[in-house]
Amino acid sequence: MVASPKLFLVFKPWLPLKPQLSILRLLESFTAWAKKALDLGPQGIMFPVIDDPDLAKKSLPTTPLTTPHFSKQKVTHKTTMASSATPQTLKARLSKANEEPLYGLFLVSFSPTLAEIAGHAGYDFVVIDMEHGHGGISDALPCLQALAATQTPAILRIPESSAAWVKKALDLGPQGLMIPMIDDPELAKNAVSYCRYPPNGVRGAAFNVVRASKYGIDEEYIDKCEKELLIMCQVESKEAVKNVKDIAAVEGVDCVMIGPLDLSVSMGWLREPVNDKVKEVMRVTEKAVLDSENKPYLAGFAMPNDGPDELKRRGYHMVCGNVDVALFKSAAVEDVKKFKMN
Repeated sequence: MVASPKLFLVFKPWLPLKPQLSILRLLESFTAWAKKALDLGPQGIMFPVIDDPDLAKKSLPTTPLTTPHFSKQKVTHKTTMASSATPQTLKARLSKANEEPLYGLFLVSFSPTLAEIAGHAGYDFVVIDMEHGHGGISDALPCLQALAATQTPAILRIPESSAAWVKKALDLGPQGLMIPMIDDPELAKNAVSYCRYPPNGVRGAAFNVVRASKYGIDEEYIDKCEKELLIMCQVESKEAVKNVKDIAAVEGVDCVMIGPLDLSVSMGWLREPVNDKVKEVMRVTEKAVLDSENKPYLAGFAMPNDGPDELKRRGYHMVCGNVDVALFKSAAVEDVKKFKMN
């Protein structure tokens, strides 16, 4: 008599990032499939069409797993308070940035894998760059999902300040929005208005179906979204520097981000970015932001001749230290050089 089909679960209870169980159901019952599935890190795997005990034994990976635990029994999933607690928003964490600045990474590759690694590595935030990166809204979504799994706040940098770009970006649910080329207070006011629902702004409403509101499941979204969103205006031109005091004073501008490269180019220093003359202008700009009555946060990007420790010393609240592709480039070049030299 043929035994009735059974489904076997292989649990890895030490892996969960979230309280919910994630289980992968395999295409077929083979060791190779089990091995590939477990390398992705689910809490369980489900084997189809297991008709006898021998087939069940053959399905299990032959390579020993770290602290393995195979079971056919029902498992009660336990979580710690830390894993189930709602993490602080980026804005809430910034309230303590005077004591310890937040350190972040720019993601221009639009690789969800690199986004996930960045989150696990411990960056305080990651900026998904739609201004200079090749990707758009659809490409940003998997990166946001990867960062959410590591409870790492995501900031979207949009290509330009427009109601359409802001609307599509905010519907994805980032914790921060970085808006480039804000050269005067009027542009800053417009940027803020794009982030606000009427009557305080012009943002289009689809909050009952978009990711930002958990597709309508989060009924408190419209009450908290504007308070929790970090609006970052980029000051990165000679014109913007002249107007930085007024830009920082605009209601709703939470953070002023100084762009050292574009500022250098605007001043005529394309081949000598962030030289002493540019740094002098940056110091004046930094002081204007830090002395502003509205007390916006100050953010910046570290450069080879103006490193993250320097920015930290000058009072920056958010420091972007590197770019994902630049890190990989440096590691790859060094790896090849090491091999060739030996």
